[in-house]
Amino acid sequence: MTRRPAEHPPVVAIIGGGFSGAALAYHLARRRDSAGARIIVVEPRERLGAGLAYSSAEPSHRINVPAGRMSLDTAEPDQFARWLEGARLLENGERAASDVYAQRGLFGRYVHEALTPLVRAGRIEHCRARAERITRETDGRFRIQLSDTVELTADILALATTHPLPAVPSPLARVAQAKGFLADPYDPAALAAVPDKARVLIVGNGLTSADMVATLDRLGHRGSIVTLSRNGLRSRGHAPAPVEARGDFTSDPETSAVSLLGRIRREIEAAGREGLSWHGVLDAVRSQGQVIWQGLPEPERARIVRHLRTIWDVHRFRIAPEVEATLERLEQDGRLRRVAATLNGAEAVADGFDVKLRPRRSVEVETQRFDVIINTTGPAHRSVIAAEPARSLHQAGFITLDRVGLGLATASDGSALGSNGEPVEGLYIAGPLARGTFGELMGLPQVTAYAEHLSETLAHELSRREFANPHVEAGSRRRSA
Repeated sequence: MTRRPAEHPPVVAIIGGGFSGAALAYHLARRRDSAGARIIVVEPRERLGAGLAYSSAEPSHRINVPAGRMSLDTAEPDQFARWLEGARLLENGERAASDVYAQRGLFGRYVHEALTPLVRAGRIEHCRARAERITRETDGRFRIQLSDTVELTADILALATTHPLPAVPSPLARVAQAKGFLADPYDPAALAAVPDKARVLIVGNGLTSADMVATLDRLGHRGSIVTLSRNGLRSRGHAPAPVEARGDFTSDPETSAVSLLGRIRREIEAAGREGLSWHGVLDAVRSQGQVIWQGLPEPERARIVRHLRTIWDVHRFRIAPEVEATLERLEQDGRLRRVAATLNGAEAVADGFDVKLRPRRSVEVETQRFDVIINTTGPAHRSVIAAEPARSLHQAGFITLDRVGLGLATASDGSALGSNGEPVEGLYIAGPLARGTFGELMGLPQVTAYAEHLSETLAHELSRREFANPHVEAGSRRRSA
């Protein structure tokens, strides 16, 4: 292979500096076989690693798994717990660090501090801007137009953008712009402005919904809160004591959604006969998730997403004990009520919203009045291509939506699949956007493992390809954190 001049190293651009992008940069920068490359993370936030999930300063927002299972490195699964101890950030009366459900902002700080030495050493460059458009040059390089008019050219591009905001349900479209409708549940100022006695409707019953309830309670809200979903199920809590993962779902893996569901149910029933909860079984399904997913044909994966995703989500994404305690207290006090119903429409009125609901297993539509509506329906995965920088890549045929309904079409090595169904050289999908192919990619241990896998793939590509003198365009500014 032709040796590259030292003054023109290859450029790897990672679009998005939340956990997925930061983890990929971290592992790639630590590899010896990538030492000759410039690794540039395009992220407008001041800190790398926090992103949307871990930038929250709200103390009631907790990580939903113990600190002992959160880490940037799968070889050191207790790295975050040790960091908490070393930084003396445990609260009075808290359990051992490995058992703590820490505030989310602390995890973001831990990731940032882990990357800081690599940034200072020049192994990672933090470009504080937004990627507004991406095109491909005739020589195969990617040209990235940034928010401050700077252009960056890269040989390898990894898309690690955040989840899209929740889509507004069509029955609420007429009131989405009205005062009191919170389309962005992550806007702390909007949530803090909710009146203390407001009648609040939260559309959705997942982790974000639980966070909204906990935050409103901490802020002193004393009005009624209704959380609404079609089935009325909310995220479950953790087992009262640690449990071992139970069940083998990878030997002779199932090839249909129905047979997989039956196998899981039989294992849960067997656990119940031994006096054990379902938690261990679902933990085994989660840890074996990628192998299970690979064994399912694409139509069966889509069937699971359509019919079983809600059931899976409420058991898989469990709420921290502190948040669960808040929800249970408010339910007992009569201030929080879960409703299983379908939205049938809404009107903005002088003192709030008239919302039409059809309760589950009923044909009658009833109208209820609320002062505030908070939308927490979950990321609108299909809209990821509606905004930049994914939009320009999609329009050019370099990325496509997967056929499962979870993100972007991705090859088994992490490459983006273009509109022709073929891998696009030099373009990779990082983080949960690739889970249509890889399955379980929402839990942090799985995202970490995927970042490690993808860093190996990128390092291999760096070693095998010859590059054409990539650089930041002449006259533009180079920046790092």
